[in-house]
Amino acid sequence: MLEDILSGLGGGGVLTIAIALFIILCIYLGIRIVPQSEKYVVERFGRLKSVLGPGINLIVPFLDRVAHKVSVLERQLPNAEQDAITKDNVLVKIDTSVFYRILEPEKTVYRIRDVDGAIATTVAGIVRAEMGKMDLDEVQSNRSALIASIKAQVESAVDDWGIEVTRAEILDVNLDQATRDAMLQQLNAERERRAAVTRAEGERRAVELASDAELYAAKQEAEARRITADAEAYATGVVAEAIAKGGLEAVQYNIALEQVKGIAQMASGAGNSTIVVPADAADAFGKAFQMLKGRG
Repeated sequence: MLEDILSGLGGGGVLTIAIALFIILCIYLGIRIVPQSEKYVVERFGRLKSVLGPGINLIVPFLDRVAHKVSVLERQLPNAEQDAITKDNVLVKIDTSVFYRILEPEKTVYRIRDVDGAIATTVAGIVRAEMGKMDLDEVQSNRSALIASIKAQVESAVDDWGIEVTRAEILDVNLDQATRDAMLQQLNAERERRAAVTRAEGERRAVELASDAELYAAKQEAEARRITADAEAYATGVVAEAIAKGGLEAVQYNIALEQVKGIAQMASGAGNSTIVVPADAADAFGKAFQMLKGRG
């Protein structure tokens, strides 16, 4: 049947079909649709010709070919553990993780064979060098600064490979058992020292407060004595003034009046059935009434 069709078309028809098929093949080979997540590296006779970005791209059929299809998505290296020695000679194991993405595929393809292995080796060397500059306490407390320094150095090292390091992380810092035991003893000793300092501060504060209380009580007692003395001095002054004005009669009147007040106070006491009256009490009452009468 195919022979009948070809014989019917004749020689000119076969040539037309061949040309049409060739054109279709050229169009098929000349058009490249690149996904958003990839870039294509095109070579012409074995040399770099161009890099195709996302979308529809045209190349020269039979001369150009897509040699490499490179993903530009962010990648994560497998978590790596490496030994390092700190500045204070402590052996630690560092777990690291690095994220990167390819920006210039032409550099990555033609300058480095194993990208992941090269980055992992670079990170390991930089981590060991940075750990050797810091004490263990600094590693624990300044982890963010250490990560930033490692990331900057890795970026500088892989710049010629057309790679961008998006993130570098130190996942964990592991110590050997002997170092952990020593650190635990140091931590317990530090806690005990702080507790002792706290107890001493509390005792000192208690002594200070007790001293302040005693001093305050002494001041208050002295103030009370001063007020009492002032009152007695004032009363003495009033009596002296009264004596100066009223003479001996005023003195006798006051003495008699005090005796009366004393007898009344004794009589008002609870359970007193017997009242002791001085022998001259009657004279005192009489003198007092006489003075009151003379004043009236």
